[in-house]
Amino acid sequence: MTAAVIVAAGQGTRMGPGVDKLFLPIGGQPLILHTWRRFETAACVNEIVLVVRDGLQPAFAELAHQHRFLKPFRCVAGGSERQDSVWNGLAALSPACDLVAIHDGARPCVTEALIAATLAAARETGAAVAAQRVTDTIKQSEDGMVISSHLDRNKLWAVQTPQTFRLEVIRRAIAEARSRGLNLTDDTAACELIGQPVRLVEGVDPNPKVTRPADVAFVEACLRSLSSR
Repeated sequence: MTAAVIVAAGQGTRMGPGVDKLFLPIGGQPLILHTWRRFETAACVNEIVLVVRDGLQPAFAELAHQHRFLKPFRCVAGGSERQDSVWNGLAALSPACDLVAIHDGARPCVTEALIAATLAAARETGAAVAAQRVTDTIKQSEDGMVISSHLDRNKLWAVQTPQTFRLEVIRRAIAEARSRGLNLTDDTAACELIGQPVRLVEGVDPNPKVTRPADVAFVEACLRSLSSR
């Protein structure tokens, strides 16, 4: 059985004061609704867990009712950090779940093809992540002021979500991070702690995350492109 954990408990502080990023109107609908719908309509996903800020559970239940979502879902409260929120989401999965795709609530352009590809890779390898090749020239700076070294972009990838795992793998990996007192913002980084290989799954379509106000127009354009197919 496959599941998605949609992490939607963040404050979105980079959007500016007083802005609830996940309910920001994107193409006339809340941002989180677009993301949720991607997994609601994905045949490769059986259930959904949404990790939300405590107190917002009724708002999410109302969204599902208004838009007639039928796939089984649960809303659980997030933790103080992203890693805590993911941990809470994993704890809420059905006992029959063996594969889980962890996805950013503010990344609404993910395609079913990409979700399915990461699930297939994780079933085979144990862990997989959506990623795109870096096309810019990348430099490293030790002091943040001058270039220290040049990095070979042919070896560099920008990782995104979904980050997808066999459930026992990601539970063991995050448990190890917690036992070491580490607070990781990337789930695949926890896999490094237990020596778990992570398969790169290259995405062909843009898969942006809404982080700053300037991201909204690009995300809206991507959503229009997807809906026209």
